[in-house]
Amino acid sequence: MLKYIQYIFFTVAVIACCTQANAQNAAKYQLPQYTKFQLANGLTVYLMEKHTVPVISVAAIIPAGAIYDGSNAGLASLTANCLICGTKDYTKKQIEETFDFAGADYDTYGTKEFAGLTATLAVKDEDKLLPVIKEMLVDPVFNDSDFIKEKKRTLVNLDQAKESPGQVIGLYWDKFFYGDHVYGNIVTGTVSSVAPLASTDLRNFYQTYYAPQASAITLVGDFNTAEMKKKITQLFNDWKKTTAVITLPAAPTYNVTSAKVLLVNKDDARETTLLIGNKGVARNNLDYISLQVINTIFGGRFTSWLNEELRVKSGLTYGAGSYFDYKRNGGAFLISTHTANATTAPTLEKIMQVITQLQTQPIDDTTLTSAKNYMIGLFPPRFQGSSQLAGLLTSMFWYGYDESYINNFEANVNAVTASKANEIIQKYFPKENLQFVLIGKSTDIKSIAAKYGTVTEVQIKDDIGKGY
Repeated sequence: MLKYIQYIFFTVAVIACCTQANAQNAAKYQLPQYTKFQLANGLTVYLMEKHTVPVISVAAIIPAGAIYDGSNAGLASLTANCLICGTKDYTKKQIEETFDFAGADYDTYGTKEFAGLTATLAVKDEDKLLPVIKEMLVDPVFNDSDFIKEKKRTLVNLDQAKESPGQVIGLYWDKFFYGDHVYGNIVTGTVSSVAPLASTDLRNFYQTYYAPQASAITLVGDFNTAEMKKKITQLFNDWKKTTAVITLPAAPTYNVTSAKVLLVNKDDARETTLLIGNKGVARNNLDYISLQVINTIFGGRFTSWLNEELRVKSGLTYGAGSYFDYKRNGGAFLISTHTANATTAPTLEKIMQVITQLQTQPIDDTTLTSAKNYMIGLFPPRFQGSSQLAGLLTSMFWYGYDESYINNFEANVNAVTASKANEIIQKYFPKENLQFVLIGKSTDIKSIAAKYGTVTEVQIKDDIGKGY
């Protein structure tokens, strides 16, 4: 035990030293120069040279997320996952073997608002692998046999996910909080929505939403920009525009006029997993930096008020935190933790106490300075690797911000005063009509849940979204 405690103190000291050193370097950090251009078909391309290691990172983003699923929950996610289910010139096996032989990695995925592809490869393999990446994005065929295997894998994962409430509680939250708005669409889908899907559904979805004119691809790494521009232009210029008009949804109308609780009964649960929150903001909110500073204090780091009270002081949980779930046209603010059945009541009480503390105890200069130094210290390391920078550039494209977010980060963080911080708390951090999602054993926690709002109970064995 003594050695463990000594290790903890040593680790904290190292983190403190690194944070201080990073804070000193943050002022020098500017986003490396990059080139941005658009192909004739509307595809936006970002190229950033980074010659520290002989690798290239690729990131692509496409407006083809779950918000376009309609009645087929899980369609966007399955379509993204099946971009590797064969292409015009490559079978799924050939794609896998080509990347494996080169020691490269790749991934395709679907999120609430968009689909994406990432890859990292050695420079020596760019002429071999970039055409494969191009075909995954431009020429997928959704081979029937590979699609069937992927769908079976998805159905098994959907069944197994509910054994780990932390994997699915966000899906329950979205449907409960956003209701019929498309932000409530269940990204992974459910067993009953995924089971009927056919490869033709994926082809139709792809043809509608995988549009170059609304997409972007980013390459960061050890290359010459002029040469890479020619290669990317040749590869992607034949990606045909779609005829569909792809629009983003209107901002949701939040139905938060009273406190409500969704209780998801899991009879064998030994813990209660929970999310508590209310409406948040879109990513382009002008107070974005200020929100991040305040959330760092409240629940965004290990020494946050939430974690201090729930883990360090009371031992009610292994960890507690909070975050803003930003989207293009809205979002939510969420508090997250889990605790043993027997400590559900004191955990909820403690969370409410910390919320009250945030609303009633003014942020002082010492607390604010600590949070700002923490944010500034951690900022540059987040954008040092080629894959991190590629992800940053696609994020800039999707959410509509520019390099000033990076280049002015320290100045904007330091501009948050105590007065401003307390204004931000009152304006954005919810304190009334909170919404709760609890996954746990109903017989143990239903009476506790009822203290916090009107309870709707559903069974975890049922499809997410059923009964509420």
